[in-house]
Amino acid sequence: MQELTPREIVVELDKHIVGQDAAKRSVAVAVRNRWRRQRVDDTMKKEIAPKNIMMVGPTGVGKTEIARRLAALTNAPFIKVEATKYTEVGYYGRDVESMVRELVENSIGLVRDQEREKIQEEAKKRVEERLIDLLLPPPPMVASATTADDSDDDPDILSPEKPPESPQQIRYQRNREKIRAMLQSGEMDERMVSITSETRVTPIMMGMPGMDMMDLNLDEMFSKILPKSRTKRELSVKDARAILMEQECDSLINRDKVQSDAVELAENVGIIFIDEIDKIVASEKQHGADVSRQGVQRDLLPIIEGTTVQTKYGFVKTDHILFIAAGAFHRSKPSDLMPELQGRFPVVVELSDLTKEDFIRILTEPSGSLTKQYKALMDTEKVNITFKKDAIHTLADFAFEANQRTQNIGARRLYTIMERLLEELSFDAPDMGGKNVTIDAAYVKKQLQKITPEEDLKKFIL
Repeated sequence: MQELTPREIVVELDKHIVGQDAAKRSVAVAVRNRWRRQRVDDTMKKEIAPKNIMMVGPTGVGKTEIARRLAALTNAPFIKVEATKYTEVGYYGRDVESMVRELVENSIGLVRDQEREKIQEEAKKRVEERLIDLLLPPPPMVASATTADDSDDDPDILSPEKPPESPQQIRYQRNREKIRAMLQSGEMDERMVSITSETRVTPIMMGMPGMDMMDLNLDEMFSKILPKSRTKRELSVKDARAILMEQECDSLINRDKVQSDAVELAENVGIIFIDEIDKIVASEKQHGADVSRQGVQRDLLPIIEGTTVQTKYGFVKTDHILFIAAGAFHRSKPSDLMPELQGRFPVVVELSDLTKEDFIRILTEPSGSLTKQYKALMDTEKVNITFKKDAIHTLADFAFEANQRTQNIGARRLYTIMERLLEELSFDAPDMGGKNVTIDAAYVKKQLQKITPEEDLKKFIL
């Protein structure tokens, strides 16, 4: 994984998320501890358990965004799952162990990409040779001579000196070099070639609760039994190059090594983010769905505590996977979870409600802020929009007031307000052609109050 210090991680998160310093610091330290653990001796490495994190805070304050940005920052296997899609075996839903299988799949993708980088040059050379063969097939005499030459490549076999090349062979090799130069310069990109691609017929499997592993095994079994489907296609050299590149990479990459490395990577530096964990808190009356929620907590417990999960790539130990859980806990609190599950999340951080000043910063500071997004969208229509400072403050006022008077949905309120603000402009933009539009406080009030009077902010509910 990437060697970022906690301070560097926080700096990167600050570029996209406003406030919530405590949560950023906790996540940064936890990620750095993944790196530190890899550098201690083996005896101590087994003893160091991850310090799982519980993020508590209202919706729209940055819990999921922190996790999403963290995934982009680290090269560690990372998945985000919702606790609500799991349920106790016997009820509708997925087996909790499937989250570990998803993590391993993510790890397979990461390791495969790393291996692909190593064999990139060799694969490019092979693709180039195959394209030249397709564009300039060897004449029969040259092909047979080449085959004979290839058989003499073994240095252990004593063979007489190779016969000199015929004029036909020399002419063919000269033409190949010309084609190679044209391929490298892009002159042949639009030339059509015929390639054969192979696909396997995969049967449709009906999913059932708790049957994830069986589905995987059946898929693998059928892929070996069912015949391959060969398809001949006419493609341009540019499109054929991409398909041939995949075929060559598949043949060069050692699948067994990828799978073993991926399992090890997932076990040691994998991160699982469990969102909406407050939705599996059961009420005092244990019946119906509450029984299932309590069952999910019991099923999660061994996964987080440390167990071995069977995947199609082998057994995966979850002892050192880092779990980050998040929930709004509007109608419950973390202490309503099972005591055993609470104990598996020793680090609890509370994320605060967003203030008016936070909304101002959200609209201006992040590299992908909403004002910058809309400006970029309007630039495609040759319409230049400028947000004045008083407009930003007025937008923040509307968002904060709407959250206070109705349901508090955090920063998501800004999406609704910005869309309403620029709805008319977005509709008319294609016909405006090259105009400059300045958005100030008066413009904001006019657009928003025209749709929603100040005393009725309920229409801003998503």
